[in-house]
Amino acid sequence: LLSRPVATRQELEKWILDATRFETVEPFIRQLLSRPVATRQELEKWILDRGELTAQISEARANLYITMTCDTEDAAAQRAYLTYIEEVTPKLTPLFFELDKRLVELESRIGLDPARYGVLLRAARADVDLFREENVPLETQLAVLGQKYDSICGAMTVQFEGEEQTLPRMARYQEVTDRGLRERAWRATAERRLRDADAIDAVYDEMVRTRDRVGRNAGFPNFIGYAYKSKHRFDYGPEHCRAFHDACEKVVVPFARRLERERAALLGVETLRPWDLSVDVKGRAPLRPFTNGADLIAKGRDCFDRLDPTLARMFRSLGDGTEARGSRDGAGLDLDSRKGKAPGGYQYMRDRSRRPFIFMNAAGLQRDIETLVHEAGHAFHSLLSREEPILEYRSAPIEFCEVASMSMELLSMPHWRGTFYSSEEDFRRACRQNLKHSVLLLPWTAQIDAFQHWVYANPGHTREERRREWLALEDRFGGIADWSGLEDIRASLWHRQLHLFGLPFYYIEYGIARLGALQLWLHAIEHGEAAAVRNYVKGLSLGGSRPLPDLFAACGLAFDFGAATVERLVERVAIEMEKVPE
Repeated sequence: LLSRPVATRQELEKWILDATRFETVEPFIRQLLSRPVATRQELEKWILDRGELTAQISEARANLYITMTCDTEDAAAQRAYLTYIEEVTPKLTPLFFELDKRLVELESRIGLDPARYGVLLRAARADVDLFREENVPLETQLAVLGQKYDSICGAMTVQFEGEEQTLPRMARYQEVTDRGLRERAWRATAERRLRDADAIDAVYDEMVRTRDRVGRNAGFPNFIGYAYKSKHRFDYGPEHCRAFHDACEKVVVPFARRLERERAALLGVETLRPWDLSVDVKGRAPLRPFTNGADLIAKGRDCFDRLDPTLARMFRSLGDGTEARGSRDGAGLDLDSRKGKAPGGYQYMRDRSRRPFIFMNAAGLQRDIETLVHEAGHAFHSLLSREEPILEYRSAPIEFCEVASMSMELLSMPHWRGTFYSSEEDFRRACRQNLKHSVLLLPWTAQIDAFQHWVYANPGHTREERRREWLALEDRFGGIADWSGLEDIRASLWHRQLHLFGLPFYYIEYGIARLGALQLWLHAIEHGEAAAVRNYVKGLSLGGSRPLPDLFAACGLAFDFGAATVERLVERVAIEMEKVPE
């Protein structure tokens, strides 16, 4: 099977096996490990065959994960995913290490073109250096803990206004003009989260202890060095992240606090409370740009039709928004919020069929538009690089993947007029919100990243110490809202950031990528939308075949996240926001 020619999509569809079962895929891995490889041509063929097998395995896990997150109350789906991560992944991990080790050994003997294979080999060597047999069961424990966190959050609902509502849908009340209603809704949601605070803290305690052991087993003093190397952060380190933290504190936090003081004045309140941060300051009704998932997709199609025909074709290939509850029958979308659905949103590329899947919790809000176009950007990235023969190059470093998604939040914005919004006033409100959020994400990103660095530099900390550190970071990066009487809620705000649980140290990427996306947006303003989209497509088409700074450069972007870059972009956002006043 591994030597069978695969030249067309139809032939690829036939190249299928049940990769959820270890006994099915093990013989093919063993065959790769024992296959004679003596020439460069044979080694290049070996790399492609390994990629096709890995794609089968990756898609099997993807489908299990998608189905599980789409319905956390489906016992069979939960059991299938749990069985896979407990029984299959621990057996596969050592074999993938052997494949990486063989690749490194073969390349050292035979040699490959560094211009073509350098990125692949750099990552493989890092993975070989990191592998420890004793970490395999620890990674399984962490996956199980991540599923537990998802289940806790997925089960959260509140009885409000006479009906049971999910927490994503409760966010709608933060835009209503009745301050009393906003407060009741905010408190109901926050208190519901607080009911599970001890359970979530317990999950995180165990995660921190386990990750510290993973790092120490691999020869690091703590988990931080391990995390950076495992994420293939070859082009920046903790010192660059600290510079980003400082830039946000110096440049963005004062800007954000100025906006909040203006908000308080416009609302006519002496002090802002947490439930005053999303309502329209002029008392206008909340923006309601769509009704449900199908309507969201229909309007999204119209939006992308206006932006660029290539992107529009890719978006239409995802489906019409009526699919639900997982990737059964090749579905590409699950958009509507409902009870039992895991929190958050994601795009997952199914590597064998090379078809993206978008998951989100749409509740009819403006931010749902931003989520949709964000995840569509990830899908565009996956689709633009889908013909790359080397599997590993069909994905890119997360810092660049997020440029793909965040750029769509900004480049699509002019085309919300007449698609999502028929009212010029509503359109301008939505643009202002989006521009504001594009900058206000930065200090939250810095806060989450700084929190993680402290947590894993001090793995023996107590919950009280962790609470104090989080509150200190709130004072450093947060706004001016008054949290009197809400101290316990404020101290556990980090519980809602799912990356801290399932994707440790995956968050600074959002800050780095946001600066890249803002640069591309600025290019569109200064050189025209078509030029920016051309740069976007050019860069994304490279997948992950180049080092991170080169990928940024292909889009015409500087790979820099210091104070000068942050200041220049924030100043331009402030200018553009003045063009769409409250």
